[in-house]
Amino acid sequence: MSTLFDLTGKSAIVTGASRGIGKAIALALAEAGADVALVTNQTNPADIVQEIAALNRKSVVIKADLSDESRLPGVINQTMDAFGKIDILVNNSGIIRRTPAADHAAADWHDVINVNLNAVFFLSQLAGREMIRQGSGKIINIASMLSFQGGINVPGYTASKHAVAGVTKALANEWASKGVQVNAIAPGYIATDNTEQLRQDPDRSRQILERIPAGRWGRAEDLKGPVVLLASAASDYMNGHVMCVDGGWMNR
Repeated sequence: MSTLFDLTGKSAIVTGASRGIGKAIALALAEAGADVALVTNQTNPADIVQEIAALNRKSVVIKADLSDESRLPGVINQTMDAFGKIDILVNNSGIIRRTPAADHAAADWHDVINVNLNAVFFLSQLAGREMIRQGSGKIINIASMLSFQGGINVPGYTASKHAVAGVTKALANEWASKGVQVNAIAPGYIATDNTEQLRQDPDRSRQILERIPAGRWGRAEDLKGPVVLLASAASDYMNGHVMCVDGGWMNR
């Protein structure tokens, strides 16, 4: 059974890999045996580099502003230079702007769409070409509960995450027959920088916790098992699935 989840010899790209969910995902892939390209806007995320090295896996840090489409081919090229192939792409990087819809600035809307949607599609397109050539690959997009719901004060984020679910299904339809599986993980309310404002609001935090059957905020580490599943041979017949990892939030 363990061989189903073994990523030894695989190479992965993880965007937003220096902290939070992205860091947990990158470490999970390395723990399962993969070498990892860490895409970040930080100059030198030394801690995760050291942690991956301690696992006897390789990593390369790729500094890139994902809102700039012209930088995306460089992410692919640097990964190919480092590892010679791309087996796994995790589109994790995302931003959020909390403003009521009536006051939501155009700049905030475009910033969110550029990172959360445009970068996801174009990186998937670029990596997908390499995967199609080699006849195999796994693309994992990070969706959200707001891929299914409307949310409050986050219209751009909600639009982007609905679109991520749609892009996941569209690419899965085209590429499943070519040996490339495209799926998504929809985290629930995870204790990260993106949710700090909610966690600091006693009323909103209480409302959220009351709806979660598990009775707690999620942790970034809760995503480690699901991402290894979707990156491994264990998910070779999964295509276009959006997996909720939410403590039961969507059940309520």
